[in-house]
Amino acid sequence: MGRFVNPGGSAFQTALNSEIYVDKTGLIEYTNRVLGTTDAYICNSRPRRFGKSYAANMLAAYYSKGTSSEEMFSDLEISKNVDFRKHLNQYDVIHIDIQWFLTNCRNSDQVVDFITQSILKELREIYPGVFPTEEESLPEVLSIIREKLGYKFVVIIDEWDILIRDASADPKIQEQYIKFLRGMFKGTEPTKYIQLAYLTGILPIRREKTQSALNNFREYSMLNAGPLASYIGFTEAEVEKLCKQYHQNFAEVKRWYDGYQLGNYHVYNPNAVVNVMMEGNFQSYWSGTASYDTIVPLINLDFDGLKTAVIEMLSGAAIEVDVGSFQNDVSKIYNKDDVITYLIHLGYLGYSSTFRNAFVPNEEIRQELNRATRRKKWNEMLLFQKESEELLNATLDMDEETVADQIEKIHENYVSVIQYNNENSLSSVLALAYLSAMQYYFKPVRELPTGRGFADFVFLPKPEYRMDYPALLVELKWNQTARTAIAQIREKKYPETIESYTGDILLVGINYDKKTKEHQCLIEKYEK
Repeated sequence: MGRFVNPGGSAFQTALNSEIYVDKTGLIEYTNRVLGTTDAYICNSRPRRFGKSYAANMLAAYYSKGTSSEEMFSDLEISKNVDFRKHLNQYDVIHIDIQWFLTNCRNSDQVVDFITQSILKELREIYPGVFPTEEESLPEVLSIIREKLGYKFVVIIDEWDILIRDASADPKIQEQYIKFLRGMFKGTEPTKYIQLAYLTGILPIRREKTQSALNNFREYSMLNAGPLASYIGFTEAEVEKLCKQYHQNFAEVKRWYDGYQLGNYHVYNPNAVVNVMMEGNFQSYWSGTASYDTIVPLINLDFDGLKTAVIEMLSGAAIEVDVGSFQNDVSKIYNKDDVITYLIHLGYLGYSSTFRNAFVPNEEIRQELNRATRRKKWNEMLLFQKESEELLNATLDMDEETVADQIEKIHENYVSVIQYNNENSLSSVLALAYLSAMQYYFKPVRELPTGRGFADFVFLPKPEYRMDYPALLVELKWNQTARTAIAQIREKKYPETIESYTGDILLVGINYDKKTKEHQCLIEKYEK
């Protein structure tokens, strides 16, 4: 048993000993099915604190010859599988944590050599005399062991992309690392000694340079998690079960931490869920996970439409994005779509593959993005928040003229000329305009089924503000009148559906006249 070759199961046992452990051994069932095939080369990328390392430690504990781990898995789902013992502790496992090697290498220029020599040293101890002691090529040594002893290897690399995704990394180190990866995994020879290759990281494989070394890998990411969607992160069913166990309000947990849509699953960040279960405080647990220094430079890039898109998403809107533009290379970000796609991979935005749009996934991330813009004095955001606060205050004061003026101002300043006279742009304007309402209200519900139809926007106050802030029922009209909008709200009995959720209710009718480009507003208080 070594640290890097045939490791024991202590890391996985530590996870099992935790008060909250969610069984993810379904991943083992999947990897067992693909062992020794062309599908056994897997690159699985997720944001920080999504449980990637837990999964890597679990795979190492299950496959490694260096431990006897049957008892660890005896109460877990994988133990019920017919092939459970067939692959249990049957393989030589090489487990490489790139972050650990980078941190502990005296000279970062030598990190690739440090990795190679550390693994070769342990292989010499485990298999004395099997290969020449002077052999310095790790792929060659693995090939010799396979040829002489018939053993195949499970290779697990955690944080595989850390040397690649850092734009400031030395190109020479990157080239050495790419050469290392190519030697380990590329070509016919590695297929003889690789039983499973499992890589974890934040970014998918870079489309230049690393692709040539890793184009035989199946990629799973925040854009397309494929069959691995439920194995990294907590699913909604798992979170609901924890809420019952720890007596937490599931609806509130969902509002704060849900929003990542991976295939058929809603996936939650495990770090946030575990913290809220243990502490009971609904707050952001994200700041300890990532640095504002990463995202602020991104959202400050001078790309057409980027800052407006960020404001729209903070307001609750979803933005269309071309995720195919991004090269998975942070040194080559050329447009708004590249920035948004990178933020999706980092976990700051959610993504719908069905609608091909990006959005702020939940309240936790909304707060973090707001903090990021405030921390660096993002002038556009500060100005917009001021205008939005004026609009909200005017709405609550039932100051119809000011509301119309503010909406018109925002419509002119934040919607492109091409979209200005698009009927959908008025909905986008409303989502943008009431950004400041997010402090007191839930994310606005668009086209909520109410009464005998659908209200355009419904703003429901958060429980702690229910007695101080009214619900807002907003109906939009195009080339009609604000009074027509109010009449529709009353006629179709929209308020009746939300009476039990709130205190007072304000009815807000807004009309846009395409010819004059003027906005009209009418506000009435609903009497229950």
